[in-house]
Amino acid sequence: MRNIVVVDAPSNLGLRPPAPGTVPGCHKLAGALREQRIVQRLNAAEGGVVVPPRYDRGDWQEGDGVFNAAALAAYTRKLADRIEHHVRAGDLTVVLGGDCSVQLGASLALRRLGRYGLVAVDASPDFRHPGNSDRVGAAGGEEVALATGRGQRDLTDLEGLRPYLRDEDVRFLGIRDYFEEERAELAALKIPVVTVGDLREWGADAMAAATVRSYAAPGLDGFWVHLDADVLDPSVMPAVDSPDPDGLQPDELLALLRPLLTAPQCVGLTVTIYDPDLDPDATAGALLTDTVVSAFT
Repeated sequence: MRNIVVVDAPSNLGLRPPAPGTVPGCHKLAGALREQRIVQRLNAAEGGVVVPPRYDRGDWQEGDGVFNAAALAAYTRKLADRIEHHVRAGDLTVVLGGDCSVQLGASLALRRLGRYGLVAVDASPDFRHPGNSDRVGAAGGEEVALATGRGQRDLTDLEGLRPYLRDEDVRFLGIRDYFEEERAELAALKIPVVTVGDLREWGADAMAAATVRSYAAPGLDGFWVHLDADVLDPSVMPAVDSPDPDGLQPDELLALLRPLLTAPQCVGLTVTIYDPDLDPDATAGALLTDTVVSAFT
């Protein structure tokens, strides 16, 4: 078994404030999962913390593009440095976010190294960009669009490496069935989307195994898994910023994750969006930790 390294990326730069004058609580995710002893239970090495810049949207207004853009660009490079180091060493890197914008750090790191894919296990595609929305602003809902080169250049072309991901190397798993407009756009781009309904019809483990096989194509160096906690149904994971109904149950998520994370081509995992401020008894955090740990077993 490869060496697992846990890196904290406690950034909330990519989310809108939950209320005026407040900041999103997902920057506490890493600490909360550490309280559940995730590092010890994974028998993982310590990768330290990549400290993010301060959350400060300044005088940003709708229409100004992505907020916190300069801070996001700086943090993406910094996080990419850490991830690149571990991938080069052959480690399987587990990044504890944070909001979904931390995935940009992983995407940039892998682009430096070669051609890698992304398996996004998420309730929604996080594919908002100026071509399909007039509400671009929160990178936590736009990170896959940015990584595939859609959006403002100060985030999509860091180090002249645009795009960090090719469209054909992205897979979405666990998308809610009712996101029909988003699914239509992705289908037109030939980006595979597997919905909750698809997973239940064909089997989560079978779909995961098929996804792994799809990355055996020549020229691909491997893939990264991005896990957004909101892929779980709100009945078991209410502690997210957008709790959409009709999501996966824990056993379904486990069946989906295990073939992905144990595949030789998998080089890392990002865990995002769980907000401990919305989980006062830590029940949802314990469930999320148990699922991730079991997926590596």
